[in-house]
Amino acid sequence: MLQRIQTIYLILATFVMAGLYIWFPVVTSTDGVVLISNQEPLVFGLIFSCIALTIIAVLTFKKRQTQFVLNRLNIILNFVLLGVFVYRSLSVPGETLVSQKGIGVLLPIISIVFLAMANKAIKKDEDLVKSVDRLR
Repeated sequence: MLQRIQTIYLILATFVMAGLYIWFPVVTSTDGVVLISNQEPLVFGLIFSCIALTIIAVLTFKKRQTQFVLNRLNIILNFVLLGVFVYRSLSVPGETLVSQKGIGVLLPIISIVFLAMANKAIKKDEDLVKSVDRLR
């Protein structure tokens, strides 16, 4: 059913990742060198795959185990994206100001929280179905 709470969490995670792509600031160093941009193939591919996996997870609402696995894979991809952001911002020589990085670097963490809450709700539904099956 689409009216379950995990669907709300998954939709919020989709909006967070879409917002990351749309409003992501280009992170530059004090020298003007571009550190991270949403037009890079690696960053674009990770953001797009996170959005696609979340939409697929929303549409597979009848298969809770598949939803659970897709969300775990999406969490892993978000950690990889976060690692790319951290690596790129720390690997360039010179000093970068923390205020220049903005909230765009933290948006994968917010998405991970929503995906974890969705997985918790999916697990709760799965346990409920298993307990009802035991009573039959």
